[in-house]
Amino acid sequence: MIYRLLALNIDGTLLQSNGKIHKSTKEAIEYVQQKGIYVTLMTSRSFPSAKKVARALKIKNPLITHQGAVIANIQDKQNRVERINENITYDTVRFLEGLPCQIRLVHEQFSLANRLKLNNNLLVKTVFTSGDPVFYSQQFVSSLSEYLHDQPVTAPKIEVYFEDENDLQDAKKAIGKMFTEIETIQLDRLRLDIVPAGVSKLKGLAFLGSHLGIQLKEMVVIGEGLDDIPAIEAAGLGVAMWNAEFEVKRAADWVTRSQNEHGVAYMVKEHFRKQQPIEFLRKMNIIKK
Repeated sequence: MIYRLLALNIDGTLLQSNGKIHKSTKEAIEYVQQKGIYVTLMTSRSFPSAKKVARALKIKNPLITHQGAVIANIQDKQNRVERINENITYDTVRFLEGLPCQIRLVHEQFSLANRLKLNNNLLVKTVFTSGDPVFYSQQFVSSLSEYLHDQPVTAPKIEVYFEDENDLQDAKKAIGKMFTEIETIQLDRLRLDIVPAGVSKLKGLAFLGSHLGIQLKEMVVIGEGLDDIPAIEAAGLGVAMWNAEFEVKRAADWVTRSQNEHGVAYMVKEHFRKQQPIEFLRKMNIIKK
């Protein structure tokens, strides 16, 4: 099979556990792009956060961000944006405020979160580092619902960080029964993303593929999160990181090394070195477009 697109998750995939991108990973992405392979990022992160990673990897193509709700390139040209209606946002926030959780409305240009004393130290670290405040405006307010009452927000995504797994499961079930306009995506046992109905990484990937004339079977997807599973299963070659949970590995066609063992670089060298450059394949009429 000839693969024409490589889609990569960021956290747990491109980034090492120290939050940095290894030199070998940068070299691998440059190598595969020189072969004419279309490379994109497929992430739950906000667009500004993904754009920073894309620049480090010299990726200029549209990025699939906010779980697929925002697809745009590093010049901020938006190909697709789906938003949660302001009334649904308000009602969802009102419901979530009844549970002990951190709620963050994630816009393309800013994030807005409630102030909450978190008892889980690991959760505190996750919440306050994932937004990257160096380049992404973050505001914390005492009551999100009161803020939204006066200043409505239509964000592409709501992130919710729970202290207790049972609270997450209860919220997930309740939201599913209360609303048809939004969907929940569980990232791990304490993190839930809320997006407009019909939004997912896979659907964002399919949208981008349709725009480029590339089928899912011509794509390679590398990820490690539970939210990567549908895209991994649908791709021509679905790859899980060694550090991924068992469910992700089970869904994959191939398991590469971990994020700290340069798993992306290893996978690229193993598979794409065997494939001729796309331009050469066109000249030989092996591919027509």
